[in-house]
Amino acid sequence: NYQERSHQEVRDKLYSLGLHRDEVEASISELIEQNLLNEERFALAYARGKFRIKHWGKVKIIQGLKRHRISQYLIQKAMSEIDPSSYFETAYQLAEKKWKNLGEKGNAKIRQMKLRNYLLQKGFESSIIAELMTDLLSRE
Repeated sequence: NYQERSHQEVRDKLYSLGLHRDEVEASISELIEQNLLNEERFALAYARGKFRIKHWGKVKIIQGLKRHRISQYLIQKAMSEIDPSSYFETAYQLAEKKWKNLGEKGNAKIRQMKLRNYLLQKGFESSIIAELMTDLLSRE
């Protein structure tokens, strides 16, 4: 009860403990009735946490929610919880920090490629990355 969990996480854990399908579904139903298990709460907490703490982009957060088998409706609702201005600001801060860490030595194209790959790995959209790259390059 100390952490939000998806239905799939609970289902996987119960199956790993050796419970059968009927027992698993009954247990999940009971947890839902007691409001201990709520996918909407999980999706919102997951999206907020991964963005605020791990600085993940929307692409990576959506992939994580899909791995937990969260519905498209709840994924969209969770994504709407992320403030667009703080999203862009976070992406910019990550890009700026990485750009400085790459140093000024070496090939500029390789630095740009490394920065782009880093931001893609963090889950940011290509359009935002292009905007950030343009801004960072204009400041140099």
